[in-house]
Amino acid sequence: MELKKTVATLLPPLLASMLSTTASIPDLSQIKALSTSQLEEKLTAIDTELESLAHYSLRSGIGVIGYRSDSIGSGNRKEWIEVELEDEVSVDEVVLVPTIWRDAEKGFQPDGFPEAFRVLAGTDRNGKSSIVARHDFTDGPLPHIGPLVVPTAGVTASWIRVETIQLSPRAYNNDFVFQLSELLVFSGEENVALHRPVKTSTSGGDHAGAWSERHLVDGFMPYLMDSAQGSQSLAYVSSLGTLPSLILDLEKEQPVSRIHLHSVDQSDTVPQAWAGDLGIPERLKIEGANSPDFSDAVPLLDYRRESINDSGPIHMYRIPETPCRYVRFVPWISSALSDTQQGKMRIGFAEIELFSNGHNVARDKQFTTIPEHLNSGRSLSALTDGNNLFGTILSTRDWIRELARRQDLEMERPLVISELNSRYGNQKTTLTYLSWLVGILTAGIVITILIDRNIRLKQVTRMKERFAADLHDELGANLHTIGLLSDLAKETVDSREELLELLDQTRDFTERSGIAARYCTNILEAEELCEDLVEEIRRTSKRLLADVEYELVFEGEELLHQLKPRKRFDLLFFYKECLTNIIRHSGATKVTSRFSANKRGILVTIADNGHGLQNINGNPVPPSIKRRAHLLRSQVSIEHPGKGGLRVILKLKNRRFHIFK
Repeated sequence: MELKKTVATLLPPLLASMLSTTASIPDLSQIKALSTSQLEEKLTAIDTELESLAHYSLRSGIGVIGYRSDSIGSGNRKEWIEVELEDEVSVDEVVLVPTIWRDAEKGFQPDGFPEAFRVLAGTDRNGKSSIVARHDFTDGPLPHIGPLVVPTAGVTASWIRVETIQLSPRAYNNDFVFQLSELLVFSGEENVALHRPVKTSTSGGDHAGAWSERHLVDGFMPYLMDSAQGSQSLAYVSSLGTLPSLILDLEKEQPVSRIHLHSVDQSDTVPQAWAGDLGIPERLKIEGANSPDFSDAVPLLDYRRESINDSGPIHMYRIPETPCRYVRFVPWISSALSDTQQGKMRIGFAEIELFSNGHNVARDKQFTTIPEHLNSGRSLSALTDGNNLFGTILSTRDWIRELARRQDLEMERPLVISELNSRYGNQKTTLTYLSWLVGILTAGIVITILIDRNIRLKQVTRMKERFAADLHDELGANLHTIGLLSDLAKETVDSREELLELLDQTRDFTERSGIAARYCTNILEAEELCEDLVEEIRRTSKRLLADVEYELVFEGEELLHQLKPRKRFDLLFFYKECLTNIIRHSGATKVTSRFSANKRGILVTIADNGHGLQNINGNPVPPSIKRRAHLLRSQVSIEHPGKGGLRVILKLKNRRFHIFK
């Protein structure tokens, strides 16, 4: 039930019902509009439906082919065929069965089927008609080897005409012709064109008798009835040299109007042993009666096989409606045949169908023979079991509809598969791109983690350097200052006021040392130490150079105020470290400091008149000063003026776009 719902959902209502199936060109835009899951469901529904439809099993051997027009002229000339129906009837469908050509590369292909045509119907013998259908395949492929079913919406007609608009070239020599194997006109379940008179615009017959306008309506088609249902049944064939009469009891009187004789199914060997006429007598008389002794017999059909071309898979005949209960099939043998030829004669059929009001009333009825049937390995019940060598025997219209439907699906299936393969290819490409993207993102994440780890390691290293520098510079300088103040306090022990001032300064440096110790891990948080850089530099100079003459010069003070807290703090500590080195090691009596700031950067020059550095090798910079310059990301150098002493020069560039400020 779920599968039926899927099929009904995916297929338009006109195609979901086998009663209205017509061969058509699949709409590629509708296929592309479906989602991938819908395409997969559609492909499953197509495959499931194909398993239930009749197969294209083509005839082999010898037989009639169909109709062919004259080949003189261009492809856009008009050719036509017209079938005269017996009465005015309601026409539901017109079926065009193509002639089939075996192409060495493409396999079986339709041959001479019109690229564009129209179907006309009428009742007026004076020529008035109406166009009931039009088909144009000039912009797309022709239908394949299956029948083309043309709905006519129940138009009332006593004749049907098919007119070409554009012909297609014949495969043999590329001449433009109009070819058909069979033309069927359905009114309900009846093919009302069967064995009716046919007119054509031109006719291109042949000497073998395989091409003629009468073959358009003889009921012989290029297919074997190969349904996908039912069980296999071996045809009935009499013993060699025996031609018994076959008698069927319909069990009650039935108005019989159509007879189908299914020929004995040929073997599937290559080549075949018979040409297709096995069991078909040269002449077969069919009679109907209501008395079992056929005393009231009425002729129903007199079949004569004048050539091998008069045989086919299914012999179809419409007869005048005749009420009867018993039907007798009497074979006749020509007296001109030799005894040897007569000894090889047999009669046999795969199925015999007798139709009354569109139904096979012979189904499952019992045949008898005169003389009595001898066991030949073939059962008489095979004549009415409803099966042939391939399975269930279908009605002609159902068979044609299933072949047409198979053609639709087999034309649509490759398009669905192609679209699915395209979607799968795109998905595979997208998946490949996503795999690469995931790989790139993974690599990017790993690289980012490594870079972040490296940055953090550098930050930790800088924090350690800063921690060590802060402890060394701030606390060291403060402790050195406290020591100097202690020495001065000893010398001024007799002066109360000077002693108290020195003790206050000592107290002040003790508190500053405590603050530095608390915030040495992040000295920038100690905002009270360096809120005003210029003022801090002045206070530091005053405190550290209390016993030394010094000069302090500032240029561009407003730019110094704009420095970031870390820069201000590091610059102050650099200056304090320089002064501490001068006090400890130079023995200088005068110090000159200059801070010059502009948009390009800051230049700091600290000079003294001391004895300079001893044992100089390549003008090295003391490690403590070098460390402070490194924290500032600046360049530091030392000069020795000719007058003596030492000059420390710090160049700090303005790095606006540096990543790690």
